[in-house]
Amino acid sequence: MRVIVLGAGLLGVTSAYYLQQLGHEVSVIDRQASPAAETSFANGGQISVSHAEPWANPSAPLKVLQWLAKEDAPLLFRMRADMHQWLWGLRFLRECTPARTRRNIEQIVRLGSYSRDALQALRRDTGIAYDQRSQGILHFYTSAKEFEGALAPSEQMRQLGCDRQIVTADEAVRIEPALRHIRPQLAGATFTAEDESGDANAFARELVKLCRAAGITFLMNHTVTALREASGRIDHVEATDSDGRFQRLRADAYVLALGSVSPLLTRPLGISLPVYPAKGYSVTLPVKDGSMAHQVSLTDDEYKLVFSRLGDRLRIAGTAEFNGYDRDLNRVRCEAIVRRVEQLFPGAGDTDQAQFWTGLRPATPSNVPIIGATRLPNFFLNTGHGTLGWTHACGSGKAISRLISGLAPEIDFDFAEA
Repeated sequence: MRVIVLGAGLLGVTSAYYLQQLGHEVSVIDRQASPAAETSFANGGQISVSHAEPWANPSAPLKVLQWLAKEDAPLLFRMRADMHQWLWGLRFLRECTPARTRRNIEQIVRLGSYSRDALQALRRDTGIAYDQRSQGILHFYTSAKEFEGALAPSEQMRQLGCDRQIVTADEAVRIEPALRHIRPQLAGATFTAEDESGDANAFARELVKLCRAAGITFLMNHTVTALREASGRIDHVEATDSDGRFQRLRADAYVLALGSVSPLLTRPLGISLPVYPAKGYSVTLPVKDGSMAHQVSLTDDEYKLVFSRLGDRLRIAGTAEFNGYDRDLNRVRCEAIVRRVEQLFPGAGDTDQAQFWTGLRPATPSNVPIIGATRLPNFFLNTGHGTLGWTHACGSGKAISRLISGLAPEIDFDFAEA
């Protein structure tokens, strides 16, 4: 079967890889010149099954209110005259109940565990390299209240098979000696030894090489402008190339993996996706003092930041700003990340050579992505992964490829039927 994948980010590239593995003829379309050039270009680098507690949880509404006037808040809603933002926000509040939070954690852990296993198998099969580290992920807390709030979700994750263990402050420092500077401030930590980290952009670029060698076609510098329906199916995709030339592209099946742009293309089809762009930020620093720099991947839950070691670079990413499709880089938010890094690991990175980045994450109110079929029998979705696109990429790509092929998924997950 001929399949067109819309999007050459992590979700599009992994979808294409697994589709080809199942014998399909695959083409990938993307507006950028290179793969994973937007949302995953400089993300946090974590394969983090343990990062399964959604933003929408019982403590979120009060925090959001407290952060509304703070320019450097970890989670910032910039209220706009945008119906889609308001509807998304109402759905977000609905997901903040204890019951919905538990249900969403269950979905996120199942997909994350499946995806991590798929990534490890892909790595064994191909030898792909991307500055990966298999040293686990340590969530640390400098707030006793935040630490106490993490205990119940961690217990639920353990029951679901994600071995997120509670550790003391001293144990946290033994796991990551770079935390010794803030030992007096540490309230506690959790550690998931099976979690990993690595450069998502490097992974995507290397996987594209393997895909091309296997015969997958990549139409880069092509902007998808519309999906056209006829007789209850997608008939073709309309796109323009870098010279503005119009094209109609046809296949037997289509996979939408265009991140936060996805709902803009599905609305004319009468398919409403609860996806809204959540602008995230990252800072990349060359290692300056190796004795102060972290080796283990870390999560600072209070500040909504993650820390990964990518070779001789430190990658710190996080926060979320809901401000429509605005892509402007806010220096205040970037500098807030640098300040936190210097508080935790003074002198570890060369702040004079800091590289700032921002990208739009495709967020659902529940943090559970949208993977599966639609009312159009040849149109499939793989979008809405928010901050966990790297964590869920291989599992999502493998699952959607099986669904398209008429095979049963290998995971118990609420697949979409939009």
